[in-house]
Amino acid sequence: MAHRVNRQGAAVFCLLPLFAALLLTGCQAVGPAKPSSTSTSELLSAVRQMVVIGDSLSTGFGTGLQHAWPNLIATSPGNDAEPLQIVNAAQNGSGYLNVGLTGTTFAWQVEQEVTPEADLVLFFGSVNDMRHDPSDLVPVIAEIYASARQQAPNATLLVIGPPAYSARPGARALALRDVLERAAQSAGARFVDPIAEGWLVEDLERFVGPDGLHLSVEGNHHLRDKMEPLMLEALRAKAPAAS
Repeated sequence: MAHRVNRQGAAVFCLLPLFAALLLTGCQAVGPAKPSSTSTSELLSAVRQMVVIGDSLSTGFGTGLQHAWPNLIATSPGNDAEPLQIVNAAQNGSGYLNVGLTGTTFAWQVEQEVTPEADLVLFFGSVNDMRHDPSDLVPVIAEIYASARQQAPNATLLVIGPPAYSARPGARALALRDVLERAAQSAGARFVDPIAEGWLVEDLERFVGPDGLHLSVEGNHHLRDKMEPLMLEALRAKAPAAS
């Protein structure tokens, strides 16, 4: 089951239950209420929806759900925050082709959680796919992007490649990155390359946990700072649907 987080500016967020070891529920006010003339219907219509498709780098594995970067974006928004629902469909171990711990792939996540209401579908990863031959990944990735387009025809697709854990990433990591970049371009999606941008290698000791793979608390905050501007840029560039 996906984790859904709603945010209304910087004031209030609600968490719906997640089937996981750690459950976060209820609504929490994080600031004093402010009077507003905006109606409930206007607020609801203004909410933008983003779906995160990913692996354990997006679930808070090793730190807890509350520290997962999608949750941090929703619950600790910046001053320019806008009403947003984040549907975190990420599953531990999943990939485009790799089957995760719950028996799922990115295709399953798209099928289950991407709806016509989505404004943005963000794919992140996956290092789990490095064990597969790049030639086997090509048709699978293309089919997944096509499925996302079909299920959310008005959504923007944002593809974030897997990060590297070394300043000199191996051939498999680079091959996977290249396959994803070409597939994203073919699908008309924006591609962002964490390997080229050195997302994690700039400070591995701080950003990666003791297992050498999963994010630390600081690493999740670091990814929040990387992801949120990309996400907001994609949402704001998306033309609003005609009323």
